[in-house]
Amino acid sequence: MQAIQPALRFSPHILYLSQQPEAVKSALAGARRTLADAGPLRDDVSTDEITPIAILTHFDEKLGGYPYTGLRVGGEAPIGVNAMRASGIEVVVAGKRYGKGSSREHSPAAEKLAGVRLVIAESFERIYRQNADNIGLFTSTDFGLIERIQAGQEIAIDELVAGRDALAAAILRGGGLLAFGQRHLREVMPAPAAAAEKPQTLFEKIVARHALATAVTSAAPAVGDGAFVRADWRFIHEYYTGMAAHMLHAAFGRPLALRDPESIIVFEDHTSYVEESPAHVIGGLVPNVQRMVQAQRDFASDYRLRSHRTLTEAEARLDDGSNVAGISHALVAEHYALPGQLVVGTDSHTPHSGALGCVAFGVGTTDMANAFVTGAVRLTMPASVRVVLDGQLRAGVTAKDIVLQLLALPYIRSGGGVGKVFEFTGTAVAQLRTDERATLTNMCAELGGFTGIVAPDAETRRFLRERRGVEFEIEGWMHSDAGAHYAHSIELDCAAVPPMVAAPGDPGNGMALSEAEAGIRIDIAYGGSCTAGKREDFDHYHEVLRWAADRGLRVAPGVQLFLQFGTTAVRDHCIAAGYLDAFERVGARILQPSCGACGNCGPGGSSRADQVTVSAINRNFPGRGGPGNVWLASPPTVAASAIAGELMGFAALQQRYHKKETSDEHFPDQTPGAASAAGVDDSAAAGSPCTAGA
Repeated sequence: MQAIQPALRFSPHILYLSQQPEAVKSALAGARRTLADAGPLRDDVSTDEITPIAILTHFDEKLGGYPYTGLRVGGEAPIGVNAMRASGIEVVVAGKRYGKGSSREHSPAAEKLAGVRLVIAESFERIYRQNADNIGLFTSTDFGLIERIQAGQEIAIDELVAGRDALAAAILRGGGLLAFGQRHLREVMPAPAAAAEKPQTLFEKIVARHALATAVTSAAPAVGDGAFVRADWRFIHEYYTGMAAHMLHAAFGRPLALRDPESIIVFEDHTSYVEESPAHVIGGLVPNVQRMVQAQRDFASDYRLRSHRTLTEAEARLDDGSNVAGISHALVAEHYALPGQLVVGTDSHTPHSGALGCVAFGVGTTDMANAFVTGAVRLTMPASVRVVLDGQLRAGVTAKDIVLQLLALPYIRSGGGVGKVFEFTGTAVAQLRTDERATLTNMCAELGGFTGIVAPDAETRRFLRERRGVEFEIEGWMHSDAGAHYAHSIELDCAAVPPMVAAPGDPGNGMALSEAEAGIRIDIAYGGSCTAGKREDFDHYHEVLRWAADRGLRVAPGVQLFLQFGTTAVRDHCIAAGYLDAFERVGARILQPSCGACGNCGPGGSSRADQVTVSAINRNFPGRGGPGNVWLASPPTVAASAIAGELMGFAALQQRYHKKETSDEHFPDQTPGAASAAGVDDSAAAGSPCTAGA
């Protein structure tokens, strides 16, 4: 890769991602529009919309045919396959929080391969922008550039990188991260931790202990500075490994010299049920997925990397408990991460492990590829937000409800948390177990944050001892200092947090469940994912479904209920606790550990636009979980809604049942076989505990 020229000229034909579908379609057809006549810009354009998950099996030039094919504007999808390539457009303009959601580098890669050279937006999500830097795609928040580009003027590189940290600017000027890493990062070593000159947050202390001294970055970065750190653990999954291997072998040949390969972990966690994914089956993509999985297996085998492979249904029936499978970041918390460590993974929900008191954050493919060969992980030093959660949670209220409440706050909705560290503290946090804390840190991805963290305490030691057999001693430095600086503070009385839901379209569309329109019929209820597939989540599912089973109730007619374990340890916990009996009796389908429907990768997603899903997953962007509408909710609300046949909390379900006992109050037909008639696969949840889990 060659360094770019000092100034660039762009095509004056600009695409405004407008809220008006006709404005988008006319621009693609060749009309030259201005910012004024394009209409209001779309905010919150997610990576799911830029590159829907069904096309992530491509990791080369084919990606260039697909940017924005998932974009929804005014109920339409105005950008078709190859439309961007055919248009000749080089500059795209959008509103706030561009690129929110997944860490998938496929999104900026698809844009660049389609001919896009510059994206201008009011604000960007952290991972998307860093991924764009790493492959040499320019991003800017300077709307003053638009008129000049349309006038045919050259734009100096200095203007395109204005306001960026010195490292980001150097990477862009150098043509991308891989070339930059080979020039500057081949022999870097950890810097001795200097004595702190001022009070520090726990995040700052951990970064200081992992900072790398390089010729181009400081080992003591201030907020906003670019830096490099070493990671105790680096992990990748199948949607990224093929792309990483492709770019590394293209750049450096074979075999690669990987840095510290013993700290690299490879996961299969998205694809075990792909043959039942409507998006992949309808699109004829299953063979592509199989090739993608094989590419990862080949890479792991060639370089003898630690690997966790998915379990098929047949393998699960024969499993003696020795196989360790599941969602990558959940397994990292269960088996690898420790307080004070630094963990990076190719998933936006890598902050999951922050619940243990470590720094864990997501990166894109090029970042991970560079880290494989240099050992150095790029970050821009973030500011921190202190989230004080006090008060006693009401019965039936979970950490998921807390996050949905936080997501609805104006500070978060306006993008105030973008790129920041969320440090969770307070009496309510002290009362939460580690699984629930992981829901808070995991969903920092939806808050727009860099990561989330909870200082380790007695609960952390309990978790490590009981779940992992590790006797961990918390060191004296593992906390934030009094007087440490925070960019913002949020205080929330958790005693006032009700059961929450988020309306379809965005996790920030939060409201109290009681405020949602009455009688919202559902077709699918899904309990699973990294956010809601943990042991304590299944405790919640079981509480509701055991109550229902003991009263002869089943999943409502016309509704399918899917429960998917996050890891094999969660499955084994449910078997040992006897939970599967209640799940079977209500007619739930039980699924082996995998990301599943959360990423359109298995049963539990919709197949039609008119379907309504209530889901415990972490995000409900357009197209996420299928073409239908997705309501986000807590595990108990998902389970209760499945029994009720409509969006409903557990308390309301109990009240309805008790009214029915004394009146003619309507309750869904619960005759035997009703769930099967509705399409629920009873056979998948019948038999012995082991076969019920298969």
